[in-house]
Amino acid sequence: MFERFFKNRYGYSRWDGTQRIEGLDADDILKALSDDYLENGNLQQALKRLMQDGIRNDEGRQTMGLRELMERMRNQRNEQLNRYNMGGQQSQAGQQDQQGQQGQQGQPNQQSQQGQQRQQQPSASQSGQQGQEGQSAGGDDGLTPEQKQKMLEMIARRKQEYLEKLPQDVPGQIKGLSEYDFMDDEAREKFQELLQSLQQQMMQQFFQGMQQSLQNMTPEDIAKMREMIRDLNKMLRERQEGKEPDFDSFMQKHGEYFPGVNSLDDLIEQMQMQMAAMQGIMDNLSPEQRQELQDLMEQLMGDDRIRVDMMELAQNLEALAPMEQARTRFPFRGDESLPFNEAMRMMSRLQQMEGLEDQLNEARRMDDLEAIDSEKVKQLLGDEEYQSIEQLKELMKMLEEAGYIQKKGNRWELTARGIRKIGQKALQDIFNKLKRDGFGRHVSPFRGIGGERTDESKAYQFGDPFLLDLEKTLMNAIHRRGTGTPVGLEKEDFEVYRTEFTTQSSTVLMIDMSLSMVYSGCQPAAKKVAVALESLIRSQFPRDNLYIVGFSRIAREYKPGDLIEMSRYDNEQGTNMAHGLMLSRQLLGRHHGVNKQIIMITDGGPTVWYENGEWLFNWPYNHLAE
Repeated sequence: MFERFFKNRYGYSRWDGTQRIEGLDADDILKALSDDYLENGNLQQALKRLMQDGIRNDEGRQTMGLRELMERMRNQRNEQLNRYNMGGQQSQAGQQDQQGQQGQQGQPNQQSQQGQQRQQQPSASQSGQQGQEGQSAGGDDGLTPEQKQKMLEMIARRKQEYLEKLPQDVPGQIKGLSEYDFMDDEAREKFQELLQSLQQQMMQQFFQGMQQSLQNMTPEDIAKMREMIRDLNKMLRERQEGKEPDFDSFMQKHGEYFPGVNSLDDLIEQMQMQMAAMQGIMDNLSPEQRQELQDLMEQLMGDDRIRVDMMELAQNLEALAPMEQARTRFPFRGDESLPFNEAMRMMSRLQQMEGLEDQLNEARRMDDLEAIDSEKVKQLLGDEEYQSIEQLKELMKMLEEAGYIQKKGNRWELTARGIRKIGQKALQDIFNKLKRDGFGRHVSPFRGIGGERTDESKAYQFGDPFLLDLEKTLMNAIHRRGTGTPVGLEKEDFEVYRTEFTTQSSTVLMIDMSLSMVYSGCQPAAKKVAVALESLIRSQFPRDNLYIVGFSRIAREYKPGDLIEMSRYDNEQGTNMAHGLMLSRQLLGRHHGVNKQIIMITDGGPTVWYENGEWLFNWPYNHLAE
C-alpha cells in the first residue's frame, strides 16, 4: 500500500563490520549455490532460494533469510492485532470524562452539607454578639442561615440536574462540561487537563511538531497556526497546478511544526501517513463509533476557521496522494484499548510494516535486495534483522566482486570463472567420496619431452630441457680428470634429468537424460560428474579434448554451460544409447590421436532402436535396442 513511500529510497551508513558474514567468503557462497544450481539448472531460482533461506557458515550458524524475516514481521503484527482493539478511543475519553462528572456530582451536595454544618456550629465571636442591639439575625447580607442553606441546596440541585441531563455521547458531554460552571477548582483543573490532552492528540495527527493544545495557545499562537495551515494549503494548490512551491521559505517560517522534513514530498508523505493512520482507526470502528469520534474531533477543534482550513488541507492531500491507495484495513481482534496518540503511533507502525512487506515481496520477485530499505528494517524490526538484510545484500556483492556472477538486464548469469569454480567444487565432492589412491596425469610408460621430471638422468643432448643433475655432472668431471681443483667441465660431463612423456586424450562423456534419470534422482549426480570432469580436464589437461553427449529419445552434443542450465523439464522419454554412441564416434573421429575413450553414465539399458528409417521406443527393454 505504501510502496510509493518506500520504493527507490535507500539508506546508507558507515561500514561497521556487521555487514561481513563471519566464516564465509565468495567461494563458500558459490559452494552453497552449486548443488541447487546443478539439480535445477536455474541460477535465478538458486539465488532466490539462497535469499529466501539464508546460508549456513562453517560454524553452523544460519543467517536469516527473507522468509524468516517476513515471518518475524508477520508475527509481530499479529501480536499487536490480537492484543488491541481500536474501538476504545471514545470509551477512554468517556471514562476520563465520567470520572470528572462523578467528582463534580458530589460537590454541590457536599458544599451544601458543609454550609449546614457551619450554620450549626457558630463561632465564639458570633455567640458573644447575639444580644447586641441593632444586630441583624441574618448577618451583613440580610439572609438568615436557613435561607443560605436553602439557596445552597437549590444551586446543588440545579447543577445535579444539569449533569444528569448531559448527553450520553462523549462529544456532547465535553461540550456540556465546557459550558459548565464548576464549583470545585480541582474538578475544573482535571477537566481542563483532559480537554488539553485530547486536543493535543487530535492536532498531532496532522502536525508532529504540535506541542501545545488549542486550549493552551495564546491568541498569537492560534493566529500563527492558522497562517501555517493557509500557507500549507497554498503550497499544495501550487503543486496540484504543476508549479514549484517555495518549500524552503515555508520551512523557514513554519519548520517547528514539521521536524525532520527535508522536502515537500517528505512533508506530503508524512501527513499522508498520519492521515492514513487516522483513517485506519476509523475503519476499525462501527458507524456509530466513527460518527462519535468525528464529532469529538470537531468539538475539540474549537476554532471554526481552523476547522475549515483543515478540511481544505485534507482535500488537497487527497488530490495529491489519494487516501484509497494508502488505505489498509487491519483486523484488530484484541480487548485492550490504547490512548489516541498511542493508537496513532501503532497504526502508523503497522502501515509502515505493510510498506516494508511490499518491499520484501518486490525484492523476492525481482531478485533485487537493494529495493529493501535497511534502515526501515532496523526501525521496525530491530538490529538483528537489520544485520541479516545487510548480510544478504553482501552475499550478492561478494559473488559479483569475485567474478562468479554478473548481471545482464534484470537477470544474474554465471560467468566462465563461476562455471569453473562449480566444476572444481563438484570435483572435490566426488574425490571426497573416493578411497585414497594414486592419481596421475595420463602418464605413459615412455620417457619423453613435456612431462614432469623423474629421478633418472641421462647425458645432455641438444634440445633436451636443461634440468641439470649437478651431482652426476660433477662426478663425471672428476672421473674423467681425477681429483683436484679446480674441477673443469666439458660438454660430455653434463647430465640432465629425464622427463615423463605425456600424451593427449580425447574423451566423450555420454549422459543419460531420459525421464527415469529424473525420477530416480540420478540426474543431479550425473551433471555433477560432467561438470567435475570438464573442470578437471580444463585445469589439469588443457590439451585434451572433451565432449559431452546427452541422450534420451535422440542424442545431441552439449556445452558445459548448457548442461548446467538444463532443467528436469528438458528430459524426454527413451534411452537411445545407439544414437549416443554414433554421435560420440563422429566427435572422436575429428582427432587423429590414438587415445580415445567414451564414458557413459546411465541408470538402465537401451529402450530406443533404429528401424525402417526412424527411431522406435519400447519399454521394457527390446532385444532390437540391445
